[in-house]
Amino acid sequence: MSHPESPLKSTEHNHSKRRRFLTQFSAIGLSSTLFPGLLWGKMQEAPGLRITPEMIRVAEQMAGLEFNDAEREAILERVNQNLERYQAMRKTPLENSDSPALEFNPVLPGMQFETRRQPFKMSPVPGLQTPADLQDAAFWPVTHLAQLVRTRQVSSLDLTRMYLNRLKKYDPQLRCVITLTEDLALRLARRADQETAAGRYRGPLHGIPWGVKDLAAARGYKTTWGAAPYQDQEFDYDSTVVERLEEAGAVLVAKLSTGEMARGDIWFGGQTMNPWNPAVGPGGSSAGSAAATAAGLVGFSLGTETRGSISRPSTNCGLSGLRPTFGRVSRYGVMALTFSMDKVGPICRTVEDCAVVFNALYGPDGKDLAVADRPFNWDPSLETRGLSLGYIRSAFEAERRDPEEKANDEATLEKLTSMGFDLRPVEFPDYPEDLQRIILYSEAAAAFDELTRSGRDKLLATQDAWPKSFREARMIPAVEYIQALRLRKLLMKEMEQLFSQVDALVVPTGPSAPADDPVGKNIPLTNMTGHPAVVVPNGFSASGIPSSITWVGRLYQEAEILALAKNYQDATGFHEKHPEM
Repeated sequence: MSHPESPLKSTEHNHSKRRRFLTQFSAIGLSSTLFPGLLWGKMQEAPGLRITPEMIRVAEQMAGLEFNDAEREAILERVNQNLERYQAMRKTPLENSDSPALEFNPVLPGMQFETRRQPFKMSPVPGLQTPADLQDAAFWPVTHLAQLVRTRQVSSLDLTRMYLNRLKKYDPQLRCVITLTEDLALRLARRADQETAAGRYRGPLHGIPWGVKDLAAARGYKTTWGAAPYQDQEFDYDSTVVERLEEAGAVLVAKLSTGEMARGDIWFGGQTMNPWNPAVGPGGSSAGSAAATAAGLVGFSLGTETRGSISRPSTNCGLSGLRPTFGRVSRYGVMALTFSMDKVGPICRTVEDCAVVFNALYGPDGKDLAVADRPFNWDPSLETRGLSLGYIRSAFEAERRDPEEKANDEATLEKLTSMGFDLRPVEFPDYPEDLQRIILYSEAAAAFDELTRSGRDKLLATQDAWPKSFREARMIPAVEYIQALRLRKLLMKEMEQLFSQVDALVVPTGPSAPADDPVGKNIPLTNMTGHPAVVVPNGFSASGIPSSITWVGRLYQEAEILALAKNYQDATGFHEKHPEM
């Protein structure tokens, strides 16, 4: 997840390196064009690797091609010249935050979107009283906590201390915290109380304690990316999401665990555990955010998603998670994994909490140039029964490894029918099963090129994960990566055709990678096309483990799918349950 203009890199030292690189690279380009024999002679004299005809023959197999001997000899000189070009490029320092010159845009020609901005509305909250033991409010949604703070029934300082105490008490069991931001939290809480007393109330996040996945920079604290090579890393600036939530009055209490560099739920401190079943993990890289929110250790949290890292932990922890449209929330100051698929979104106890948090986050900041300027017109009373609702028939009908999850999904369709929705069977478009992996691994390997070249990838706890994937990505030809992007564009067009038939989709959440059955398509496909999704609990197994259902909307229509999800959530009440801590 990218932060394109890191102030840490704006140094004369790096500028001079870049100028030297441009000079060197220009010279190489000129030599290879006008004086290929001279460059070839220099390369013959220089030590190092040389590409042989046999190597080209092997590469042909990877590309699905076959050259003859004369064709191999014809390209051999230029292929070897490219080795020196690559070496010249590598002399230029690239930070994780340096995004490519191309920005992914999920919008297709002819698409039109709402431009009018409407006032943000919230559901009425019934009269609430502070419980005798404030810990009894630990699992309350943000909308309820906000009323206590706004009416001064409870101070932000007391609320913050309560959540800090819970973080300290339960983290040894859950391993969901990388860094407590206690000093910052107490300072922000005192500020919130002073402002409330002075009549300056910033809104529903004013004074509410929260936690952020430790991919996002927070000034004065380490940003470890969950990985041993970066466990002492600090940035002298705030990410946009941290900055915007502070402006909204929220109180950051913890940097929460993430699977190493946004993969899995294992980090250098061990495995984060699921409060519903402390014998297993939350199952995704926003592990700490989901575990802390589900366990009542924060009021809400932020996660990130590239391939299921909001959807899966929210599912496994019985939470509501919003993965926004690509380019809705700035990634400035957030670790880059893939430049064309990373997204930041809220993980909360209710759908409306997701709307409240998203309202503080979305919109351009002038730093992440992928962010579009489009309104978010949240209205919890939006009439949704007039919306046409498609369901992915093959995904609901497919046999599952978990029959209880399938039964909960079927019950969801029955509930929606009883609520008056007109459900229309539709299907996702077909696409190569591992298309997303080609794009994801290529971009991720580029983002962490230095880690692989330095050998520091050997410090990672899970050697079978990113180190292996980054090495594998070196074998993906550049042409095939571009072809994958072209197929992605065709997929986007087919998804637009699907949304010409329905306003929104309901689909089993499914695993975070393609599978043999249609259930596995949801997460990788919709992450590639950039469509927004909302995950909400839809039941429990016999052993009490939660499951979820996913709502997928048209681009930039977070308000509509959140309203649909809220109607379902209010009618079922699964979100009101929480783990016994």
